[in-house]
Amino acid sequence: MDCSKLVEDGTPELGMEFNSEEDAYKFYNKYAFKMGFSVRKDYLNKDKDGVTTSRRYSCCKEGVKRKYEGDVMPKRTRAPTKTGCGAKMVIVLFRGTMKYRVHDLVLEHNHELHIAQCAHMMPSQRKVSEAQGFQAEISEDAGLSLKQSHELMGKEAGGMGNVGYTREDLKRYLRTRRERSLKYGEAGSMLNYFQEQTLENPSFFHAVQLDCEEQITNIFWADAGMLIDYKFFGDVVTFDTTYKTNKEYRPLGVFVGFNQHRQIVIFGAALMYDETIDSFKWVFGTFVEAMCGKRPNTILTDQDHAMAAALSVVMPETFHGLCTFHIRRNFMKHLGNHYKENSDLPYMFGACMYEFEEVEQFNRVWEAMVKKHNLENNEWLSGLYKIRDKWARCMMKERWTAGMRSTQLSESLNAAIKNHLKLDHDLVQFFRHFNRVVDEKRHNELIAEYEMRQKLPMVGLRQTPMLVHASETYSPTVFVAFQNEYGESTAMVILRQQDAAMFVEFAVMRYDGGLERIVVFNRNDLSVHCSCKKYENEGILCGHALKVFDTVGIKIIPPEYIKRRWTKRARAGDCFDRRGQEVVADPKVMISTRYRELAPAMIKVATRAAMSEDTSKVAITVISDLSKRVELLLSESEEQPLQNQKNLNMEERDKIEIVNEMGEAVVARGIKKRGGGKKSRVMRSWVDKFDRVKRKSRLSRTTQTTVSESEPTSVSFEEYMFMGCRSSTDSVSHK
Repeated sequence: MDCSKLVEDGTPELGMEFNSEEDAYKFYNKYAFKMGFSVRKDYLNKDKDGVTTSRRYSCCKEGVKRKYEGDVMPKRTRAPTKTGCGAKMVIVLFRGTMKYRVHDLVLEHNHELHIAQCAHMMPSQRKVSEAQGFQAEISEDAGLSLKQSHELMGKEAGGMGNVGYTREDLKRYLRTRRERSLKYGEAGSMLNYFQEQTLENPSFFHAVQLDCEEQITNIFWADAGMLIDYKFFGDVVTFDTTYKTNKEYRPLGVFVGFNQHRQIVIFGAALMYDETIDSFKWVFGTFVEAMCGKRPNTILTDQDHAMAAALSVVMPETFHGLCTFHIRRNFMKHLGNHYKENSDLPYMFGACMYEFEEVEQFNRVWEAMVKKHNLENNEWLSGLYKIRDKWARCMMKERWTAGMRSTQLSESLNAAIKNHLKLDHDLVQFFRHFNRVVDEKRHNELIAEYEMRQKLPMVGLRQTPMLVHASETYSPTVFVAFQNEYGESTAMVILRQQDAAMFVEFAVMRYDGGLERIVVFNRNDLSVHCSCKKYENEGILCGHALKVFDTVGIKIIPPEYIKRRWTKRARAGDCFDRRGQEVVADPKVMISTRYRELAPAMIKVATRAAMSEDTSKVAITVISDLSKRVELLLSESEEQPLQNQKNLNMEERDKIEIVNEMGEAVVARGIKKRGGGKKSRVMRSWVDKFDRVKRKSRLSRTTQTTVSESEPTSVSFEEYMFMGCRSSTDSVSHK
């Protein structure tokens, strides 16, 4: 029988023939869509060669629900869906024509059929296509929730009925995808992710540390963009750790700094097993190795003793400053009991930290504070005074910190990370979403670069050569800071001037009072040194020095006082990795460019082709042929990376071979689990909960009244439900 005529009618008949089993299913499923029932693939028979000889397609309501055989009915039962419907279509392979023929057919149903508006919800009509799955993965990587992703696809398709699947189908698809990504275990999947990043960009750096049991403890990584950022802005680094970014509760440590726009740049990150001295030694040492041995001039951390001990060994020449925010917080923790109403203790401590620029003044006020509040025997305060060179302004004003006094950059980044990461993320998801944070920060820098070239700087005095020179040299953010200092210089007055053979000493002060500054000017090299040390600390000339320059007739900024890291061309120059190869931030720039050209053209064709059935079929055919040609060309031109085709079993999947620090091949036996994380709740059955309440109730009643053994205590169902509601309410309130 000719099948082509029946396809138009859409009704199956006995004797109808199909070229393949798949054609038969598609035809019957299309008929089911029109009628309003779902198809289930039932039994099939195959010959010794694996060829299907017969198959039955049934209505999804075929059969009946199996009765529960237990003694106690379950708490939750699903509503029955099967009605014993006998509708079916059986196909049999005929050897003569090698076609499948309808051998048995039943069209009558014993249940109500679905209406046309609900046909897209039937299981056999729902399927997440490859293109839809790819779009769902992109939406998940972009941080869209499951609901938002499904609604977006519904808008694109012209309604939820045209999507082709439900939200639950999408949820199962993404869960299966995550399970497949972890088919080699967390350790194997993590190292596979690192390998993929290395194939995309050979400058990608990663390292893992193994313990004595050959389990991975600490993990460090830095991509090519981080290496480039460190070359230009790695003179000052802040390092801090944060928790609650992954399901293993591992502390995440991030190396952070400033760019020329005073925005956050990330130099590297580490997932640590613990916060011990040995772990910090490995992290800091690996960081220096990744950056070709270049150590920062200054690093700011909190008051962690393990960090300080590790830094003194790994970076002995780097100045280690302490975060003033953490010091203030620890001050409240250790000295909160000394607070009294109208106490001046916090004000005196804050003045010692932020205001006093002279060591003598600092010591005088500190001694007065300790004596006034009887803190001579306070161990924490005494220990803090011994390391005052790491936090007091009078001690740090000559240290180069780029204007940073705290790890506020790291705290801000930690907040952004926690907005993107969740505790239930596995390691692969963690890396993927961490990259979202990095990409967001880099995009902010691109916005600043665009606005720097798009908008002209707001120069207050356009006839001033030095301000014009600064606006052409500095980035907009730094220029604003410089212009403020220049405005301060106009309010300065020269109190006295002492000339010598080579040096001229100026005493400078604001016209309305303030601290007197000593500025020494060198006639030979035109250099200045101010007692406020602003340039040594922040890299910008202070108002006192600018006043002296104006007095001696210097109208532009001398080149030696222009810090390159604050200029518009701070990124000029090449960067090389530890192997001597030039680092390219994005080797796929041309790929992105070609994608931006192709995507609008393909979307335009798809939009027009969707207007009719004929144009849609033509477009699908052409796209299918085009896809095959593209894959053929890519397979011929690209050099395929070597893949390990070995099928790992459950015992081998977490045994990944890596190269240790000595260059030896070592088998990593998975990632070391960290204890102390969030405990998962054990789901109890209805019977377990009921027995547990009975035991509690029996014990409580025994303590209150005497109950004879012949009269056992029992709990009614109403009492149990009341207790369950009350206990669940109490548990929520305790949270």
